[in-house]
Amino acid sequence: MTRAVRATSTYHPSRVKGPTNPSSSKIRFEIPKDREMVQLEFGDRTVKLTNLQKPFWPKLGLKKRDLLQYYIDMSHVLLPHLQDRAMVMKRYPNGAGADFFFMKHAPTPRPDWIEICSIEHSSGNIIDFPVVRDLPTLLWTINLGCIDLNQWYARCDDVDRPDYVNFDLDPVPGAGFRKVRETALLVRDALARMKMPSYAKTTGATGMHVYVPIVRGPIQKQVWTFAKSVAQTLASERPGLITSEYQIARRPRGHVLVDYNQNAWGRTLASVYSLRPTPKATVSMPVTWEEVERGFEIADFRIDNVPERIQELGDLWKPLTQKRGRIKLEQHL
Repeated sequence: MTRAVRATSTYHPSRVKGPTNPSSSKIRFEIPKDREMVQLEFGDRTVKLTNLQKPFWPKLGLKKRDLLQYYIDMSHVLLPHLQDRAMVMKRYPNGAGADFFFMKHAPTPRPDWIEICSIEHSSGNIIDFPVVRDLPTLLWTINLGCIDLNQWYARCDDVDRPDYVNFDLDPVPGAGFRKVRETALLVRDALARMKMPSYAKTTGATGMHVYVPIVRGPIQKQVWTFAKSVAQTLASERPGLITSEYQIARRPRGHVLVDYNQNAWGRTLASVYSLRPTPKATVSMPVTWEEVERGFEIADFRIDNVPERIQELGDLWKPLTQKRGRIKLEQHL
């Protein structure tokens, strides 16, 4: 990372520190259910999992051990979506129903094999974010009490140029999830008219996310501008259903917000396959457009049934990890 040019609103130097080769371990295993602590060995890496009996969803009988086991079981489909991206840690030290806090700087002391993405902000601050590239780092992160995972859009080698656009569909009070699904289909159709492929997932909370994989090139502000244009166009075409209003107080009741501001630099959304701190331990789950058309509910995808779905369908969002099939957004700016 060069310091010759100071960080600005559209330029943020970054660099990776530490190991850059992900662990080759593909071990699938089960954490003992009666242990308070276990120590796992991955070659020359050691991960200590602690407080395994702490309740994380008391009403469901789920403990911290179950949280860690879920991410072990899902790691083969989850990790490709986290590669090379800075991770903002959202920590729930006392479980899903308790207080949480955000942590950007990777805590110290930490294992020397934790990869760091150092990003210079416009303030001049340089923040050392962890990067989750392999199972040992994933378990180290989750053991800190991270229930959901919130990684950057752009990769660490160029944090100003994302490789996807997102549309965060959030129901305004008075709007049910049926309206969210209806809005998702309208977003899909609008993108299809521009010959853009799109992929849908639940947020795991109350809404949905629609993503478009793009070729890196436009800076984050240009991606934000494109998303804003689409959101405002949809709001003008369907004023009884959709809003793109930035100010919360001005959003009409019973509408669905197409939130383009989640494309702003430094913003994050819950990753695909993230568990969410909801009463039913729901998951931010990829869905097919046929499923959106037929209808489903957020609570259909939970910690107890998602691994089985993955065994059956695989990773529906695999195209977002691949080079082919990406759109050149410059043609639409």
